[in-house]
Amino acid sequence: MNPPQSLTPISGTILNVYASRKANGKSPLGDLSIYTTNDGSISLYNTNYCENFHSSTGALSEAKEKFLSPAEIERFTAERTINILDVCFGMGYNIAQLVEALNKNLIAFNWWGLEIDPRPLRISLENPKFNSIWSSEVQKMLFSIQKDGRYTNNKSQGVVLWGDARQTLAQIPIAVSFDLILHDAFSPSKCPMLWTEEFLSRLTRKLIPGGRLITYSSAAAVRSSLRRNGMKVGSIIPSERNAQKWSNGTIAISPLGTSKGIAQNKNWKDLSPMEEDHLLTRAAVPYRDPSGNSSNYDILKQREKEQRNSFLEKTINWGRRWERRGRT
Repeated sequence: MNPPQSLTPISGTILNVYASRKANGKSPLGDLSIYTTNDGSISLYNTNYCENFHSSTGALSEAKEKFLSPAEIERFTAERTINILDVCFGMGYNIAQLVEALNKNLIAFNWWGLEIDPRPLRISLENPKFNSIWSSEVQKMLFSIQKDGRYTNNKSQGVVLWGDARQTLAQIPIAVSFDLILHDAFSPSKCPMLWTEEFLSRLTRKLIPGGRLITYSSAAAVRSSLRRNGMKVGSIIPSERNAQKWSNGTIAISPLGTSKGIAQNKNWKDLSPMEEDHLLTRAAVPYRDPSGNSSNYDILKQREKEQRNSFLEKTINWGRRWERRGRT
């Protein structure tokens, strides 16, 4: 869905946009505008990132298709408590849908949320349409997180770590490993600091064997970084309404430490030939942040330089080649 006309971003390259914001000392959080998506659920548009929080199909639909379904909570049993890391939980759709399913299956959980901006959750909870989606227990959880930064009941608990995720990730105890990591930051080209090879490496090291990192992003830079960190990378299978998209999101599974491999299922599949070919282009040049505190602008600038000097195929040639092949 396009943003309201008054919020249409100024034309120009992404680098020029960030340079202008940096020079003018503008807040990285930006202004937020609420709108209704195609499935009737509400979402937000951020003026600094010039990006919607969700796709036009709908906030609720996206949370189910790109996060809940590939998480496959039926894999878990009530015999143990699972650990979940929610990177950029924003308005709360992803964790709310997941917790609804976990509660229904009597599965206890420990949840850590990383978020820099408290406004999206507050805006969500001020909207009756959003609240009407969830059960009373999930509403209680979201209101508790918004008010106190934590949640607990007789079997599950959660806590928010507010601030830059690159720093707050270090506040999670070293001994904690995750069954699921939900990664829902703004897109790599707009928020590269949370998609760098270094940050993704830190996330994947926090997964248990067989643990899953799930994201809506199908960026070659993200997938190539996940592979270099030893993950099995697959593509999320789209719903019928999104079947024409060439790629629909990514699931990265931590090695099981066995020779049996990891079976595909109805929610994800191995990368297609087109997706594999994408990883051999300059689009696969990673975002880098060795210091862990580089600005978005500096990360983008460094990657642009590395792409110019790369011996990999130009991504535009890949696109033309697969357009000729009919994307089959």
